[in-house]
Amino acid sequence: MRYDLAIIGAGPAGLSAALNAKIRNKSVIIFGKDSPKLTKSESIKNYLGFRDISGSELNQRFKDSLEDYEITFSDERVQTVYAMGDYHALMLKSGEMIEAVAVIVATGIELKKDLVGEEEFFAKGVSYCATCDAALYKGKEVVLIGYNEESVEEANFTAEIVGKLSFVNMYKKDIDLDPAINLIEGEIPLGFTGSDRANVLEFKSGKKIEADGFFIIKDSSKAQRLVPSVKMIDNHIEVDSNMATNIAGLFAAGDVTGSPYQIMRAVGQGQIASLEAVRYITKIKSK
Repeated sequence: MRYDLAIIGAGPAGLSAALNAKIRNKSVIIFGKDSPKLTKSESIKNYLGFRDISGSELNQRFKDSLEDYEITFSDERVQTVYAMGDYHALMLKSGEMIEAVAVIVATGIELKKDLVGEEEFFAKGVSYCATCDAALYKGKEVVLIGYNEESVEEANFTAEIVGKLSFVNMYKKDIDLDPAINLIEGEIPLGFTGSDRANVLEFKSGKKIEADGFFIIKDSSKAQRLVPSVKMIDNHIEVDSNMATNIAGLFAAGDVTGSPYQIMRAVGQGQIASLEAVRYITKIKSK
């Protein structure tokens, strides 16, 4: 299915972008869940119009603003965005492909530092989608490092395909894990070593584990992994004053574009990105 606009990220920037695009009668799909950075804020005193409001309440106010508009929401993870000329193809974790004329990246930023060798061995034994790549390791040994609830689901799925799976639990205790999975708890992963491919995961304790492949499942990954050809500056997506990137039809807004990491800035950038995306969509569709 093709939409006018796909928005990756359901935080303040993404919701602002969705609202402004729908007001201008564009079809919109938004990928993502509530921003934990916002919802976990106990008190916000610098958002215009509110003297003091909790992050969860402000987030609900944002979502309430969208109730009267037909917007498609999806919890599916977008794995990769491909520029296809007059449209973009979004590959989802499920393997489904969604098309959109324009895309706004509003994913926020991943504050966790990469593991040693994570960038070096990306796509060389290190992956971020077990659903996508587990079949490559049929009958082999795999390690999955899990930071969220999704990682538990991915581990249970992967265990049915690979020969042996070890799960490094960075999420929480008492997870519902297949008993056939080797559970590793209390260990802090440091990084990967190998020659052409990653084949060893080292821990802070000095422990090492060998495997044929490694999966890292966390809430988000770097923007250049989502959009491989996007131009970056200081680990953020580089945009111009119209929130446009170096890729035609691809825009970015919010924390992913740099500091200051403020809610009002994200909302404003979401609006600008949306207005520019609408102009781009209109131009493309009038050809």
